[in-house]
Amino acid sequence: MVQSTHARTLCHLQHLRHSFAQQSGLPFADLLPEDTAELLGPSTEPIYTPSVTTAMFLSQVLDSDGSCQQAVTRLQAWRAASGQPPCSESTGAYCKARQRLSEESLRSLALRCGQTLSKQAMATDWVWKGRRVQVVDGSTVTAADTPANQKEYPQPDGQKPGLGFPMLRLVVLFCLATGSVLKAVFSPYSGKGTGEISLLRLAWDNLEATDVLLGDSIYCSYFEIALLKQRGVEVVLHKHQSRRSDFRTGTRLGRHDHVVVWKKPAMPKWLDEATYQSLAATLTIREVRVSVSQAGFRVRRFEIITTLLDASDVSALELGKLYRRRWFAELNLRSLKDSLGMDQLRCKTPGMVRKELWAYLLSYNLVRGSMAQAASMCDTTPQRLSFKGAVQTLLSFGPVLSLGGGCSRNECLERFWYAIGSHRVADRPDRAEPRAVKRRKKSYPSLNEPRNLARKRLYETNPGIGK
Repeated sequence: MVQSTHARTLCHLQHLRHSFAQQSGLPFADLLPEDTAELLGPSTEPIYTPSVTTAMFLSQVLDSDGSCQQAVTRLQAWRAASGQPPCSESTGAYCKARQRLSEESLRSLALRCGQTLSKQAMATDWVWKGRRVQVVDGSTVTAADTPANQKEYPQPDGQKPGLGFPMLRLVVLFCLATGSVLKAVFSPYSGKGTGEISLLRLAWDNLEATDVLLGDSIYCSYFEIALLKQRGVEVVLHKHQSRRSDFRTGTRLGRHDHVVVWKKPAMPKWLDEATYQSLAATLTIREVRVSVSQAGFRVRRFEIITTLLDASDVSALELGKLYRRRWFAELNLRSLKDSLGMDQLRCKTPGMVRKELWAYLLSYNLVRGSMAQAASMCDTTPQRLSFKGAVQTLLSFGPVLSLGGGCSRNECLERFWYAIGSHRVADRPDRAEPRAVKRRKKSYPSLNEPRNLARKRLYETNPGIGK
């Protein structure tokens, strides 16, 4: 009985993966977790099954058009080319199928793909000193301006009512070796518990002992460092501007490199008494000053705070090079927001907004998986490959992988990997460019009042308009 059940599960998974790959035309089937079938759940729908709907959702967020109509039209084209009967051109059935998708399923798929990719990278030379480095950074995205979204995710307080868009804050943990998303937490832009440090506390369960957390100065807090140290997590952070540096004090390890002791501050409001008492009265910290000589950088020197105290194991130069790689988090967010278009979400309800976010993160992790596969075949690292080039290759190879052609699918996949591997990003560490643009763009004037009032004023000043 156990063998029979296991065989049926494998058959279901293989059918789902085959359906996913064929219906979407995206070579993601082998990158999906083994429990994908269980996560998405069964369905009696003849066309919009969970696997087909998920595949269409991913192809929708990858496409620059991004509309539901384009996703349905793509499905129609595939059904016609594969000899299947047509389905309705209306987007209603597809939109209802997206609403039936579980937010938890999309979240689990997205994070498991990223975590699996990160674990596989530990067997390569992509990792830093045999440790998994997770880079933390925060950003914001806007949603469609609907009453439901405004209620759940209000626009910033500084904007006039009716002129802003619902805004979400997110904090993301990226794998430094592969660029994959390991954890993501969303919240409204403002309000209690919505700051980047608060969201980090919700995300750091993903951090494991011996991991290294890499982040900028906003995360350089005594209690965050102490609580992470309790978990066995090391940190490499930009020193917060409120702390002063004096390299004449402490235990000297080298030029502008010393170990100091921080005293525990008073208990903050967000921390409970028991946790506060469990923290040691002092915290041993290593501080390293990094000098920047390259042209084009806005800073000439800065200090790094770390709990990696052994200078013979990690030198000051290695810490400086590691912190410089923190910039990859900014590039990863740019890939999500600009290359994929996650900056402006389309869905009109809070629940669908969150599903859309997870769909973006899932598609991002699957693209990163394709890039890692290409990097291993082309003897390079994922960070040297172009994310935008990978997305363009995916969309170009999609129809061929979906419908077949002159070569076998395995041969086509091999060409696909090498095509991604050919999109290299040049290593230009000392490049400097002026912060200015040459091309002038014409645009409409800014809207300075709610659109309904502006429309009313337009009708009043132009009585014949619209007739």
